[in-house]
Amino acid sequence: MILIVVKWKVKPEYADQWPELTRAFTEGTRAEPGNRFFDWSRSVDDPTEYVVVEAFDDDAAEAHVTSGHFKQAQADLPQYLAETPKVRNMQGQADEWDDLGEMEVG
Repeated sequence: MILIVVKWKVKPEYADQWPELTRAFTEGTRAEPGNRFFDWSRSVDDPTEYVVVEAFDDDAAEAHVTSGHFKQAQADLPQYLAETPKVRNMQGQADEWDDLGEMEVG
């Protein structure tokens, strides 16, 4: 599995609209074969920063970056960004989530 985390710094005037501005990209990605998850979060410290956590089967990430909705996002989304997104990409992750033993509940 490939795990990818991307930080997106959005121009302040577009920060509240970001979920709608990325809706087609998000829905297209979630519908891809081999996509495990594609989940957005908004920073509690910086309302202009969004983070997407995404995962793909090992052989599915290339199809993602060559898809029509990805290419459309490349054309459409930069105008709303304050800077180039920052990314972390880790391959070989386990297929399932692990429990956080240090924070075990009940």
